[in-house]
Amino acid sequence: MTPPTPTSTSLPNSLPRPDGEFERLKEVWRTPTGWRFFTSVNNTSIGLLYIGTALLFFILAGILALVMRVQLAVPDNTLLSPDTYNQVFTMHGTVMMFLFAIPIVEAIAVYLLPNMLGARDLPFPRLSAYAYWAYAFGGLAFFCTIFVGLAPDGGWFMYPPYTGTQYSPGLNADFWLLGIGFIEISAIAGAIELIIGILFTRAPGMTLRRMPVYAWAMLVVAVMIVFAFPAVIAGTALLELERAFDWPFFIAERGGDPILWQHLFWFFGHPEVYIIFLPAAGMVSTMIPTIAGTPLVGRRAIIVALVGVGFFSFGLWAHHMFTAGLGVLEMSFISAASMAVAIPTGIQVFAWIATLWNGRVRMHAPALFLMGFMFIFVLGGLTGVMVAVVPFDWQVHDTYFIVAHLHYVLIGGMVFPVFAALYYWLPLVKGQRLSEKLARPVFWMMFGGFNLAFFPMHITGLQGMPRRVYTYDAQLGWNLLNMLSTVGAFVFAFGVLLFIVDAVRTLRRPEKEVGNPWNAPTLEWLTSESYGNRSIPRVHSSDPLWEQPTLSEEVDRGQHYLPGTATGLRETIATSPVGAEPRYLMVLPGDSWLPVIAALGTAGFFLLLTVKAMLLAWLFGLMAVAGTVAWLWQSDRKPPVSEARVADDLVLPVNAKTTSSQSWWGTMVMLVVDACIFASFGYAYVHVSMRLMVCPPPGAALPALSWQLASAGLLVAGSVLIVLAGRALGKRRLPWLVLAALACTCAAFLLELRGHAFAGLEPSASAWGAAIGALLGYQGLHVVVLAIAGPYLCLRAWRGLLGAHSRATLDNVSLLWHYTTLQGLAGMALVRGLPLLME
Repeated sequence: MTPPTPTSTSLPNSLPRPDGEFERLKEVWRTPTGWRFFTSVNNTSIGLLYIGTALLFFILAGILALVMRVQLAVPDNTLLSPDTYNQVFTMHGTVMMFLFAIPIVEAIAVYLLPNMLGARDLPFPRLSAYAYWAYAFGGLAFFCTIFVGLAPDGGWFMYPPYTGTQYSPGLNADFWLLGIGFIEISAIAGAIELIIGILFTRAPGMTLRRMPVYAWAMLVVAVMIVFAFPAVIAGTALLELERAFDWPFFIAERGGDPILWQHLFWFFGHPEVYIIFLPAAGMVSTMIPTIAGTPLVGRRAIIVALVGVGFFSFGLWAHHMFTAGLGVLEMSFISAASMAVAIPTGIQVFAWIATLWNGRVRMHAPALFLMGFMFIFVLGGLTGVMVAVVPFDWQVHDTYFIVAHLHYVLIGGMVFPVFAALYYWLPLVKGQRLSEKLARPVFWMMFGGFNLAFFPMHITGLQGMPRRVYTYDAQLGWNLLNMLSTVGAFVFAFGVLLFIVDAVRTLRRPEKEVGNPWNAPTLEWLTSESYGNRSIPRVHSSDPLWEQPTLSEEVDRGQHYLPGTATGLRETIATSPVGAEPRYLMVLPGDSWLPVIAALGTAGFFLLLTVKAMLLAWLFGLMAVAGTVAWLWQSDRKPPVSEARVADDLVLPVNAKTTSSQSWWGTMVMLVVDACIFASFGYAYVHVSMRLMVCPPPGAALPALSWQLASAGLLVAGSVLIVLAGRALGKRRLPWLVLAALACTCAAFLLELRGHAFAGLEPSASAWGAAIGALLGYQGLHVVVLAIAGPYLCLRAWRGLLGAHSRATLDNVSLLWHYTTLQGLAGMALVRGLPLLME
């Protein structure tokens, strides 16, 4: 089947282009060379670094898996001690889930999406750079703990009470809690970048209906990250508070509940499975039309299915808790949701098969890996439906059947599509394709080795082999199956090794013109330059390179939007979220060391806190704050011009204000994350309260109502003063209003703190008091942030840097201030209201 008939279109720029325009564009977007390359914030540079680092962690985690398989190859093996095996097992799962699976999908998106959307770059390039460097510094330091015996050893899920101080008194668990916590912050920063980039930087004419399916998948995934990851951040914070300050959230004897951790962890953990799968599904939906040479069948149904999977995934967290003592009603609901999620997933699989049936498949390397993906993932989905049945799950829970199911879903559902993507999109880097001759042994070793390694685990699990055991007795009859699994793991590893050799060889070859080697329909094949495209195209279909066959030449001649640099700075066009009509010219920040410094400070702060090097940790924390403040100081500047011509007949304003600005919406998304973390702390308070016979528990009391009313009044007063400050833009009283608002907010927190002290609320006395302390502490963190943001805002006002065209700092600080007020009021209402409801 051939692609659709081309569509005739008018061009935004039909006049001859000025001399030197293209050269100025290339100079503005030039990537630094030498050691200054690490200052680059461009999506192509950061994306490649991101992908390379994620693949490094894949290899390291794979080596740990091989060590585990050698240990389990024969019974009664003494290669690893129990403690060492626990560390290797925990690091393998942690690195695969947190340092490979999530980062690799964000990394590919950072690299691909701007060009796929027809944009010059994502809207917050320095945020992308910060997210990468925080992940790289922190992740590598975290992995090195295994070489000094400090690696976490409580499993990648870190269940208390095993990870409490009673059973894990060393620093091993602390490295997991603090290290993973800020790596998740890095993932959230990437999600904010992707949401705003997808909604506001699409090429003109690329409506939501025309947007690539991969972009839809990443939009759904980024929204899922925003709502799912806060739960694990809150959970790790609570467990670290318990370990460091004896706040007993998970200690049953003092009113805590270990099951609370499972709820928080799996509210993140099961959506994470689909956070990993959906980007892979988006990549599959992008590659399959190309290898079949025909448009995607059921495109709208696939998009609806992506949204449906994202929606259902949040109803599945207790899927992992059927043996934890949940009620019959809860288990029935979760079981039904676990089966229902198979419906939108099946829609996608059938649409892919129909597309392949309609077209003429070319069995290149990407097609091989896509076929392998569908075979393995469908098998993993079938066993997923099996474990959704509660009685069956009771029998196989915590056996190797679950290990097999997990790897069929995750490796089949993500690793094989990622390798297909590497074969498919690697030509964008230097124009060179990986070897088709070597691709076949790579695929068959990976495909055959995977099935040989993990299919027997279904049987060992059904025979009763528990997971997480470091050895087993020869009399149990698992010898042959475990040996087969070990051989399969090494065959799979040899396939990966052969791929690495081919990739290194290919990337060492001379650079050449990229072109469109697969005759793909999406925009990323227009160019692979650091500036994106010579001009930003107007799109008229969901398959623009098929339906607009002359588009590549038009773009290269500068006949579409923004063929040069209108302000002398890096720019892209901001479009409306739904219709993708041009709204304003978005000026982007350039290369800088500041994101690297801020990321290094962040990683150093958390990791040094773990080893109790307090002075050095706070020095790194100050480095992180200073780097971030300096980076933000540079970002909110008045543009050199207020309007710019981006086409012969189109002039756009430069940057935008308030609700039209990408920074305002980025702050809003960040505050949604913030609210979800607060909601997780609130859930912890509700959970421990509901377990009490009497609330408050004996010996505890609520703060006096008068203290809370006074605190609430001061919070509201602070927000009112910030509103007045916003109306005083450009006037001398603005900074004094801000300082007065800061005084009110700080006083409100001190009053609340004093009220808790008078009530005798001691967080270490009971889980109930600890939960209230966590809510109050989180509010205090926001007051500290405002104590930095308020003077920063005043300083910008005194320096004359706040104005009608440079007010992003004022708008964003105002949002944060009002959120802090609402959070403080909500916290007080929850603490006081819940005991009244329980009377």
